[in-house]
Amino acid sequence: MHQRNGLKTAALLGLLSGLILLAGRAIGGSGGLMIALFIALAMNGFSYFYSDKLALRSMRAYPVSQVQQPQLYGIVAELAASMRMPMPRLYVSPTEAPNAFATGRNPRNAAVCCTEGILRLLDERELRGVLGHELAHVGNRDILISSVAATLATVITFLAHMAQMAMLFGGMGRGDDDEGGPGIFGALLFMILGPIAAGIIQMAISRSREYQADASGAQITGDPLALASALRKLELGTQARPLVESPNLAPTSSLMIANPFRGGAGLARMFSTHPPMAERIARLEAMAGYPR
Repeated sequence: MHQRNGLKTAALLGLLSGLILLAGRAIGGSGGLMIALFIALAMNGFSYFYSDKLALRSMRAYPVSQVQQPQLYGIVAELAASMRMPMPRLYVSPTEAPNAFATGRNPRNAAVCCTEGILRLLDERELRGVLGHELAHVGNRDILISSVAATLATVITFLAHMAQMAMLFGGMGRGDDDEGGPGIFGALLFMILGPIAAGIIQMAISRSREYQADASGAQITGDPLALASALRKLELGTQARPLVESPNLAPTSSLMIANPFRGGAGLARMFSTHPPMAERIARLEAMAGYPR
């Protein structure tokens, strides 16, 4: 399962890279490609290095010590030691919406945050399953992987805007066809479909990493059914107490173990950063030997 998720992530990142190459042909110039790449690296580089501060601030999280949260501290310390990683910083968010997330660009800069709601909702065994999932994200370098995906997707979006501007101001003509490029029709197609495809692929990468963290976390704790039980409670809990969608929370929501907003259907589900809970639970039960 680990190898399959890893290969899927690599293939999806390859698709994003391929879209960028197609975009370069569509707009007919390497200069625009380099500008878009520079802007995307600057934007997402800042997000990568400050992702922990941005995420924690968006949830109004406050740091906690072993004295304040002995159960939380004890579980994380045990799991971190078993994974041979430094003890992450611990935070609690003052919200009743049950959720948790890990952030930080590497294990030395990691932080784990639980909401007050999840600490009240789950028992110790279930909380251990959730924290194993979150530490798996840190160990799997998922912040780095999602940052690379975000950079590539941002490049594609910028190139689509540049193609649109070039068409509006006459910077793209039939000469593109003479050079073997797709010309104006290819650029138009890319403008419409490029950002949509990039968004779908980026969301697919996020979902693949969630499956990976479920599997890794279950192996770390040795108790996949504990995480499955926690996910059942979280599905009901997030539906009963969803967070209000806002631009500040959008990046943090993709880090959380459960989608914190009201579930959608159709296109909303296609662009969801989280896999269906039923599928995640079924995979965990299969790990435990439950018949499907």
